[in-house]
Amino acid sequence: MQHGRCLCGDVEWTAEGPLERMTHCHCSRCRKAHGTPFATYAFAPGAGFRLRGAENVTRYATSPAFVRGFCGRCGSVVPSAALDGRLAVPIGSLTTDPGVRPVAHVFVASKLPWYEITDGLPQHATFEPGDDAPVLDDLPVPPVPRGRRGSCLCGEVRFVLEGTPVTARNCHCSRCRLARSAAHAANVIAPQDAVRITQGADQVASYKIPDARFFTQTFCRTCGGKVPRHDAGRGIVVTPLGAFDDAPGTRPEMHIFVASKAPWFAITDDLPQHAAGVPL
Repeated sequence: MQHGRCLCGDVEWTAEGPLERMTHCHCSRCRKAHGTPFATYAFAPGAGFRLRGAENVTRYATSPAFVRGFCGRCGSVVPSAALDGRLAVPIGSLTTDPGVRPVAHVFVASKLPWYEITDGLPQHATFEPGDDAPVLDDLPVPPVPRGRRGSCLCGEVRFVLEGTPVTARNCHCSRCRLARSAAHAANVIAPQDAVRITQGADQVASYKIPDARFFTQTFCRTCGGKVPRHDAGRGIVVTPLGAFDDAPGTRPEMHIFVASKAPWFAITDDLPQHAAGVPL
């Protein structure tokens, strides 16, 4: 049996039976929902799925046939989309080892241009061959690049990176994995005034882990898309790389908290790896 939960614990779920077809998805909707360069999903039998805290799940339809769910308190993506009697499960929300490993990258045609796939898994432009699910167009982006802009999944919250980043990192800590419901978080860290919210500041929700000194997740109330977090106490802004519409002008420089890495994810690039965190 598999167990998963959101960051705050208001939503928990279990799934019976083996998980099937774990893939890394690079579509624009997954990137926005999770705030990461890719999201990782597998299918679980719908008959053996149990959800606690359904009343805490906010749902946002990204198409007539696909509804994404997230915890309304902390913003973590949770299972909600049913396809042919199966549930699409965000693997980053697991607290157990799924016992299976990724088999492919999908929607590579929508991949972020700065993200390099180095693991040798098969790559597919959209779905895997034989999957007849409808293929949606990428989310619209204003045609003329004018800086380093970003937005949430529904587009109600928009921002721009105007200053020089300090660093960008992939974080594998258990908090980041639950918060983003993904293999790891990927964030740009910059001085506090380097990122400006240009639209929808009143739509930004935040959740701080009560016993954490700094850890806070910020997300759009409507769609759950991850957005920048201004940390006045440290004078920085933390921006999810998956939320950018334009090239951010930077890419991750290292992996941190690798000692907490998900057992199902393999690091295959040549970036420096640190067992825990490192100073800014």
